[in-house]
Amino acid sequence: MTPLPLIYGPDPIFSQIALPVTSFDTDLATLTQRMIATLYQEQAVGLGANMVGSLQRIIVIDLQDNGNRTPQIFINPKITGKSAETQCFEEGSVCFPGISAEITRAKSLTLTYQDIRGQILTLEADGYLATVIQHELDYLDGVIFLDHLSTIKRKMLLRKTQKFQKQQGRA
Repeated sequence: MTPLPLIYGPDPIFSQIALPVTSFDTDLATLTQRMIATLYQEQAVGLGANMVGSLQRIIVIDLQDNGNRTPQIFINPKITGKSAETQCFEEGSVCFPGISAEITRAKSLTLTYQDIRGQILTLEADGYLATVIQHELDYLDGVIFLDHLSTIKRKMLLRKTQKFQKQQGRA
């Protein structure tokens, strides 16, 4: 399957809210498979659909534990519960290359979502998976990981990624 091109930030698409998926058809299946191909091409662990230019509520994740590929597709994901306990991870994004920051998020969560056929499912996630889900879901809600930082730190890191992208010929 052909990967999709990434959208690099800052871009207006990252401040837009993705729309619910209503059609569970071959176009959706193709989009999700192309998102997974992009995930592997970019050596990422998660992608929100807007990262590849689609404003649909879709995320794909594969933590690739021990090098094993086990992609997960979450259509219309919604966090229905979060722990009060938090954890910190160094987060980055393939759409904002060359930068990362420590972000604090809920340590565990309950996610309700639909699969590729439209069936409603629930997932209990904790640790790194919970962080990745929250990070990708933020994208669908018009929030990037930098929005969790102070204005000064966010502006500094945005300048840094723009400089990095220019040096890499991506800007």
